[in-house]
Amino acid sequence: MEFAYIPSPSRGVLHLGPIPLRGYAFCIIIGVFVAVWLGNKRWVARGGRPGTVADIAVWAVPFGLVGGRLYHVVTDYQLYFSEGQDWVDAFKIWEGGLGIWGAIALGAVGAWIGCRRRGIPLPAWADALAPGIALAQAIGRWGNWFNQELYGRETDLPWALHITSVTDGREPGYYHPTFLYESLWCIGVAVLVIWADRRFKLGHGRAFALYVAAYCVGRFWIEYMRVDEAHHFLGLRLNGWTSIVVFLLAVLYIVLSARSRPGREEVVEPNAPDDDTDEDGAAVDLDKKSEDEKSGDEKSGDDTEAEAVDADSAEEKKKTKAETKAETTAEASEEAEAADKADDKVEEKDEAGSAKKS
Repeated sequence: MEFAYIPSPSRGVLHLGPIPLRGYAFCIIIGVFVAVWLGNKRWVARGGRPGTVADIAVWAVPFGLVGGRLYHVVTDYQLYFSEGQDWVDAFKIWEGGLGIWGAIALGAVGAWIGCRRRGIPLPAWADALAPGIALAQAIGRWGNWFNQELYGRETDLPWALHITSVTDGREPGYYHPTFLYESLWCIGVAVLVIWADRRFKLGHGRAFALYVAAYCVGRFWIEYMRVDEAHHFLGLRLNGWTSIVVFLLAVLYIVLSARSRPGREEVVEPNAPDDDTDEDGAAVDLDKKSEDEKSGDEKSGDDTEAEAVDADSAEEKKKTKAETKAETTAEASEEAEAADKADDKVEEKDEAGSAKKS
């Protein structure tokens, strides 16, 4: 009896008129946007300029898509170049088939070109983008769910994936949802890298190397569960061997880098804004503008107050001058009156003398 399972979509593409909308492509696109968004936040926090991650991603993403497709086609060449197969299908990337190893390798070449053009160190940029890449993989794996591909062995677990398609030799049934296992594992890797980077201040590419090593651990056991066709060496799938080799190289890089270049880069991008600048690079300008407006208001207030003081001083001077003039006029009047009295006394004296002589 069927109790619970994860249903598969009846189809992985919707047609909007002549335009096909494919679930696989949407998952890849959304993953890229999430990686760039988170990478930008981490890059700005490290002292870089907003937008630099997106500028370099313009180089890294196309290279990564080409590299991922090349790795898939080369390692599964029988799907495209064996008898009865159409080699043109090798270019139909929307039907699925991207190898993460090739995507990272060739994507790094594109990122190196972009970093070189901007004059910034590739390891620092890779450290900022590392958890975002893990989240992009977590989202991108759901594209396999839309295509009903890359599932594991049969199981009766309640979270079994119900495969209904019979295309390309598929057999309907209930299988381990390895796409879901890897998606959840990649989310855990992103969380691990963010925590370790904050705790240990990883730099010089060590955060990226940690992401690679942690992903390889999960990919190894998930790869062991898959039942899709693949090349085997010594009883192990090719991607299993790749996981082992890449894991060892990543761990070796972490050890050697920590010894030769401990700590974290102090400057990740020349001429980047100061730490006071926020993530959109506008905080300092806004604060400065506010301070200028405040200073202008204060200056205007001071000028108004000064004008008021000057007006009061002028009025006081005018009043004082008027009072002084009035006092002067009064004194002049008193002096004139005293002179008149003196003249009257002189005249009276002269008249008295004249009368005496007579």
